[in-house]
Amino acid sequence: MSDLNLQIKDVLIKALELEDITPADIDDDAPLFGKDKEGKGLELDSIDALELGIAIKDNFGVTFSTVNAETRKHFASVNALAAYIRENKKD
Repeated sequence: MSDLNLQIKDVLIKALELEDITPADIDDDAPLFGKDKEGKGLELDSIDALELGIAIKDNFGVTFSTVNAETRKHFASVNALAAYIRENKKD
């Protein structure tokens, strides 16, 4: 697990107050919204998406445009968020 992925998982857990989940419980490729064929995924909702977007902005300094298919793609998984942050983070 990369350091960035671990940081994202920590932000996700704290921002959404996921008390019974640890970073190790979150698969890097599992969907954040809904579940995959194997039943993996956090099943977050639209309110969680807003809170997570704010937490990502506050912690990593990246923003997202209006909600559209492209934005949904960036929130697909921890790996997708990490890729977006790497591409858009202003150092």
